[in-house]
Amino acid sequence: MAQALEIISDEDRYYRADNFPKGLTRKVVESISHIKNEPAWLTEFRLEAFKIYESKPMPSWGFFPNFKVDIDEYVHYIGANHKKKKSWDEVDPEVLKSFERLGIPEHERKYLAGIEAMEDSETVYANVKKELTDLGIIFCDIDTAIREYPDIVRKYIGTVVSIGDNKFSALNSAVFSGGSFAYVPKGVKTPMPLQAYFKVSAASSGQYERTLLIAEDGAELEYSEGCSSVQDKGTNFHTAVVELIAHKNSKIFYTTIQNWKKNMYNWTVKRGLCHEAAHITWTDVNIGANTIKYPGIVLQGDNSTGDILSLAFAGSAQIQDTGARIIHVGKNTRSNILAKGVSLDGGINSYRGLVKFTTGSSNAYSHVKCDGLMMDDRSQSHAYPYNDVSGQNGTLNYEATVSRIDEDQLFYLQSRGLSEDDAKLLIINGFCEGVTKHLNVEYSVEMTRLIRMILEDGKVISEHSDSAVS
Repeated sequence: MAQALEIISDEDRYYRADNFPKGLTRKVVESISHIKNEPAWLTEFRLEAFKIYESKPMPSWGFFPNFKVDIDEYVHYIGANHKKKKSWDEVDPEVLKSFERLGIPEHERKYLAGIEAMEDSETVYANVKKELTDLGIIFCDIDTAIREYPDIVRKYIGTVVSIGDNKFSALNSAVFSGGSFAYVPKGVKTPMPLQAYFKVSAASSGQYERTLLIAEDGAELEYSEGCSSVQDKGTNFHTAVVELIAHKNSKIFYTTIQNWKKNMYNWTVKRGLCHEAAHITWTDVNIGANTIKYPGIVLQGDNSTGDILSLAFAGSAQIQDTGARIIHVGKNTRSNILAKGVSLDGGINSYRGLVKFTTGSSNAYSHVKCDGLMMDDRSQSHAYPYNDVSGQNGTLNYEATVSRIDEDQLFYLQSRGLSEDDAKLLIINGFCEGVTKHLNVEYSVEMTRLIRMILEDGKVISEHSDSAVS
């Protein structure tokens, strides 16, 4: 008698989108790919990443030992049954409040090229103006790109940040969901910033967006994103991977303001690759969360250039371990790093950076400046620069400062008619200005408001005080 074949239904083989358990297993990875109806090559990409993730230990350097996180205590996919919205009026009012806090609605109505909103694991709002399409620019969420532009995604995904780069790049590669995709064709410039927004609202969950931006020869791509999370008792875990590819003579300008809740763990891997005479600028602002993040640039092509501008605020029970990584490979390459850190209410702020001149990087130049400002005697500021100069005729300049608000400055400003709170605001805004001046107008205005809120929360200034400082 022939043995009956066991038939396993999809309901048994895969988890439902709205019913993922805690923890990370092969079934979790396969279920995400199944729900998204992904091609076989991407399922294999995810499963290979899962194997690498399991094989790699948790990092033990830097501030990682301070982050007591059990990844198996998080749900790694939140379907939430969201459908993409095409009309601004359809968006959840709670999401709109988050947009308004960053000044995005007015920006969108005026000239925003396209905007994506991602809540938890899925994109909930996507709108791309016809102007972009007419120029041949592709801007969408990464899941749409995998379906509609699989050849481009397959060509570039994992080429700048490899699956095995570290434990968290492997984790993201296994379970990523949502994130931005942009492709700007040869010689085309984005007519206005492309913009995305990410929000975490589910307690005890992980969010793993994947962003891939490509500028072809002579193209120029400007991209901005904002991030926030809902305050609750449970922690959240966030690890994103961002890959930028700047081809010959192209430019990419990437700006992010991450305004997470304090009890969130944020470990993000961001890296760009510059080909001949290309340029990349990272402008990175970190507020809230316990963060480990070092945006990087590989200056592979001759005459390529890169800038990394970083600003971080560390408040009570927060560690902000941020910085930059730049690798000079080509000849006549140039880089600049400006890192600003503000510590208050017992927070710990650190700059951790790497500048490397490889053996073939003749006539390379890099300038590094990191400044720490401590608001009280309980807070900490650190700098951990790593400089590896192996190329010929290279020049690297490094400077760092750590300081407190100068009492003489405060006295002088108060003698000119400012209150003590306004004087502190003026000094701190001036300290941050080297980074904030590169934000667009809407973000720059909102950043000023956020700085005030941070200082009020850290009891540096009194709450709801009238201010002459705008």
